[in-house]
Amino acid sequence: MSDPAQIILLLVIIILSILLVVLGVQVFFILRDLRSTITKANKVLDDAGQITESVSQPVSSLASILMGVKTGLIASKVWGGKKDRKEK
Repeated sequence: MSDPAQIILLLVIIILSILLVVLGVQVFFILRDLRSTITKANKVLDDAGQITESVSQPVSSLASILMGVKTGLIASKVWGGKKDRKEK
């Protein structure tokens, strides 16, 4: 038969092999969960991008309107100022 050193070595190899298989399965599950988490985070970021785009469009329209009003006020002051100077 085999001597005790070979039996102990065989048991250690079997135990380490079992532990490595269990560890491999656990790593597989962790990577699968990480993949689903990244997918969900990507969806959240896409939704946030759509929300910011939908908010930025009205804000830029409002800014354009305000710039138009400001330009109109400046133009009216310039034209109004010329009339006041002619009358004086």
